[in-house]
Amino acid sequence: MSTNGYRVTASTGIHKGDRDYQQDQVKLLSHVRTKGCVMAILADGMGGRSGGRKASDQVMMTAKQLFDRYSPGIDDPVAMLSQLVLEAHMVIKLTAISTEEEPHSTIAVFVINPDGSCHWSHAGDSRIYHFHGKQLVKRTKDHSYVQTLVNKGELTDEQANFHPQSNILMGCLGTEKEPPMDSHSIAKLQPGDSLLICSDGLWHYFTEAELGSVLSALSAREASEFLVDKARRRAKGSGDNLSLAIVKVEEPAA
Repeated sequence: MSTNGYRVTASTGIHKGDRDYQQDQVKLLSHVRTKGCVMAILADGMGGRSGGRKASDQVMMTAKQLFDRYSPGIDDPVAMLSQLVLEAHMVIKLTAISTEEEPHSTIAVFVINPDGSCHWSHAGDSRIYHFHGKQLVKRTKDHSYVQTLVNKGELTDEQANFHPQSNILMGCLGTEKEPPMDSHSIAKLQPGDSLLICSDGLWHYFTEAELGSVLSALSAREASEFLVDKARRRAKGSGDNLSLAIVKVEEPAA
């Protein structure tokens, strides 16, 4: 796919890990009317076998509906993403009322517009990374208990990765309180930029330097296959569901 004078390549990867069922979902959506407009959306569902799956289903459905209605260049992308987070949260809460389960989900989503701008939003501990070459430019900060300890200076990022309570979330979709919501905008993506969106079942097993090296060295498809395979091996039989999407911005082919 080409957008605004450069080429965009993309790939997704998903694996149920060592769990009995898959609650992660990830999708790359091309806009129905506008060439060069793409959404990557990832949801890590929680709440029993069907509860988590229902929650991540609702995120995907809401994302597609709002993205189909979105008009790049006219609508505010940040407002659309905020609406997506809040609507998915409400729909998941309504699902909970009609079932015995407690469905919750993370959300991580970004939209690339035809003008090369990129906008993201997230709630929970599914992450978005922006690399240029091997170098990390920015990543989302988890809405988790250990991230609050990192923010206070009580833990390093490295220690947080291996903390026994690293799976405790301070906010996500479907809970009693409004979800936390962090947004970020990139004015214009450049050739050499990579975006990675992934669930904790994947990022848990890699340093930022490793992710940057893999993304800069391999194609989007090779990188997604490599990361899934490596995470599976490092999990040593106790891995969570894992999912990812990679978008790479490259110079146009001659």
